[in-house]
Amino acid sequence: MHVPIVTRVILNPCRRCKVFLCHVTDGKSGVNLAIGDNKVLLTGDGVRRALTRISHEILEQNAVSDHPVLVGLQTRGVHLARRIAENIQNIEDYKPIVGSLDPRLWRDDPQVASGQPLMPSDIPTNVDGRLVVIVDDVLYTGRTIRAAMEALLDFGRASRIQLAVLVDRGHRELPIRPDFIGKNIPTSRGERVQVRMLEIDGEDAVLIGEEH
Repeated sequence: MHVPIVTRVILNPCRRCKVFLCHVTDGKSGVNLAIGDNKVLLTGDGVRRALTRISHEILEQNAVSDHPVLVGLQTRGVHLARRIAENIQNIEDYKPIVGSLDPRLWRDDPQVASGQPLMPSDIPTNVDGRLVVIVDDVLYTGRTIRAAMEALLDFGRASRIQLAVLVDRGHRELPIRPDFIGKNIPTSRGERVQVRMLEIDGEDAVLIGEEH
């Protein structure tokens, strides 16, 4: 069994939180083992492989003639949806329509949205009779997805709604199950799963650490 040997500790600035993050790498492979106080569960390559698999599974379960609409939940779900659409275009030479949705106003715990500016919601097509795939980064209690399905009613009556998530961390409070999963990650409620994306954070990774 390969035992990681730490040979490099790199300080990289985080553009979002304006602090330096400590990257600890495996001296043999160069793969990140930890960023700051968080353990790396998926590297950039792992994220890309998971999205490629999800893209293929969407096509396997649905016909291209269904003209699926991918709706990413703000903020990281939007970027995930765009990447999945690009993957599908590379596979089938057809690029699905991608929309964005901030479902916080429809949540049953409005304090989640309080004090934070709402992000744009834009689905550039009527979803009546269309297949809609909701895309999010982390599935947890299921309350955000329930709110997203309610919000979708303002854009029409979809024929079917499917759910694709990069990470399913469990602890569901509502009977919601994803159709497409990048990675199942068992967690405790005291842990925090963080998805970092190139478009926002300068790198792709999935991290887990203690909730502060």
